[in-house]
Amino acid sequence: MVFVTKFCRDVLSELAIRDLKTIFARVCHDFEAELVAYSGEDDHVHLLVTDPPKVSLSTLVNSLKGVSSRKLRDMRPEITERYHQGVLWSPSYFVASCGGAPLSVVAQYV
Repeated sequence: MVFVTKFCRDVLSELAIRDLKTIFARVCHDFEAELVAYSGEDDHVHLLVTDPPKVSLSTLVNSLKGVSSRKLRDMRPEITERYHQGVLWSPSYFVASCGGAPLSVVAQYV
């Protein structure tokens, strides 16, 4: 999964990127999914997630984006002014299936 900040603004600090990993891992746990690998830059994040078939992908993504935006705003108020009109994430996202690729290979990319 790839989430991009609204208008690709440079919003995420190094500390915010670190905090997002914890937030994303907790949300995944709540959905019985697993955050296998994670990385981020100042305008986007990459997540490698394994999720059970009973979880709708759009539901998981909406929760990951919504919860992370709210929690990050509380944890890092200094970046709130860099949000565009109070919005952290672009409404779109990219998701691709790994198919038969070994997770270790995909995790190296992430």
